[in-house]
Amino acid sequence: MLQPADILKTFLNTKIEDSWAFAEKSRKDTSYITHGYHRYPAKFIPQIVSRLAAAYTKEKDLIIDPFGGCGTTLVESKVLGRNSLGVDINPVAVLITKVKKTPLQPVTLVDAFAKLLDDLDDYREDTKLDLPDSEKIDYWFKPEQKRKLTFLLKEINKVKDKDIKDFFYCGFSNILKNCSIWAQGSSKPTRDYDKVPADPFTAFNRQIRAMVKGNDRFLEVLKGNDSFGTPCDVRCADAREIPVEDGSVSLVVTSPPYVTSYEYADLHQLTILWFNYTKDFNGFRQKFIGTSHHGKKEITLNSEIAQNIVNALQEKHKKTSAEVATYFSEMNQVFMKMHKVIKEKGVISIVVGNTKLKGVEILNGEVFVDQLQNIGFKIEEIIKREIPSKLLPSTRDEKTGRFAKASSLNKVFCYPTEYILVMRKTKH
Repeated sequence: MLQPADILKTFLNTKIEDSWAFAEKSRKDTSYITHGYHRYPAKFIPQIVSRLAAAYTKEKDLIIDPFGGCGTTLVESKVLGRNSLGVDINPVAVLITKVKKTPLQPVTLVDAFAKLLDDLDDYREDTKLDLPDSEKIDYWFKPEQKRKLTFLLKEINKVKDKDIKDFFYCGFSNILKNCSIWAQGSSKPTRDYDKVPADPFTAFNRQIRAMVKGNDRFLEVLKGNDSFGTPCDVRCADAREIPVEDGSVSLVVTSPPYVTSYEYADLHQLTILWFNYTKDFNGFRQKFIGTSHHGKKEITLNSEIAQNIVNALQEKHKKTSAEVATYFSEMNQVFMKMHKVIKEKGVISIVVGNTKLKGVEILNGEVFVDQLQNIGFKIEEIIKREIPSKLLPSTRDEKTGRFAKASSLNKVFCYPTEYILVMRKTKH
């Protein structure tokens, strides 16, 4: 087992592996089949999952993703004939994943879409609607877009087939940013008063047509691989409460949230508002690991490297130090749960990058390896990869550590590279 100093040295000496950048893959390649259904912050590309699954599992093995996000791990697992389960605390993520992993019969889907388009033709400017009484919706949406989105959602709600209805919900969710005055090029919640919002009906038509094509390709791939019936499930749950039997998992593939994970809740707020997923947005944010909203909790870092980072932050900013301590402590809890559900000699693979807060290097990769070793995993390999593109803000404010506009004077670049930590279970 490596000592903390040796872990730090190992990371310093790790060279970039060009083949893991998948730089030759186009956006079309990384958003093939259903992967392009919905934008999502910080999602990893499907090629990472498929390569890890091919290397460390065989057909019908169980793969899980405790931070399921938009379902990349589950879709690729199904394609490869591996059983899979994903969990995520965010209901928006669960909706997207459910739709992406569920192939629909093309004729039934197309018929339902045609009927929905016919129903949208009944809309008039004086159509009586029960408009949502929400200051936050009014904050983001102009009156015309609000009216049309209300009508569109009302018509979607009439669809009887649950899977098709969710398919339309997913499409509705993905057009919200375009139909709002949320600055188009910004992942950070910022209003652009000069923006001309998209027409909801036009945007929805275009979105669903693209998704229908993705569904067709998904069906072709599943039938070609004889993996149509491969079990694949998603649950809205905490990563520390993965609902699988102990010792049943062959591989974990996941990309955990960063210290400022509560920002992901902010990035999904348009969908949260329209689907009324919560009445208490602050309470919703508190569910995310590593948020700044936690009260006093027992902190167990299980890592000398983590403790040194927390101590360094304590001298700079006590609140940030407490946030990072909470984050590393809660990630340690997740790793302990993973250790229980992983088979003997099973593998956990974590896609993660390092960052900086208050001038202190937050060595997520090094801390995770330290924690995992102390729980009962050993290093199989540490892969360092460049990130050619990623739907995550590439800059942070150097003072606050929060996502920043590209024009910000205090900007610093984050996540130019990331690690894939591959760890093998060595003991019970």
